[in-house]
Amino acid sequence: MQAIQEAEKRTSGEVRVFIESRCKFVNPLDRAIEIFYGLKMDKTVEKNAVIVYLATKDHQLAIYADEGIHVKTGENFWKDEVKIMLTHFNRDDYAAGLIKVIDHIGQALHQHFPYAHNTDKNELPDDIIFGK
Repeated sequence: MQAIQEAEKRTSGEVRVFIESRCKFVNPLDRAIEIFYGLKMDKTVEKNAVIVYLATKDHQLAIYADEGIHVKTGENFWKDEVKIMLTHFNRDDYAAGLIKVIDHIGQALHQHFPYAHNTDKNELPDDIIFGK
């Protein structure tokens, strides 16, 4: 949770982490998208929300970004972040992988959606969500 709060300090963007045991889909990105919309993350004013999805027992992960930030960063940014997480996870260094990727997402959000002192509000909770 601290990594999420730190990432969001300098941006109007939103980051959420969702962790569950098993992925209901073959493609974890499909599950991340389902969760993203289920949590109404698509309702942010600037379309700048990002979900980091993990299915621990199935060893699957994905990152899904709303259109506002996705257009600014491009597809390769998100693919590279997934590779970073995989590198850490393959060494059983889950916390460091998550923290690093959340930090990178925060930097990208800051670059494209800097914090606006007079208008910014935390649109989504910062807590990590644990599914089944």
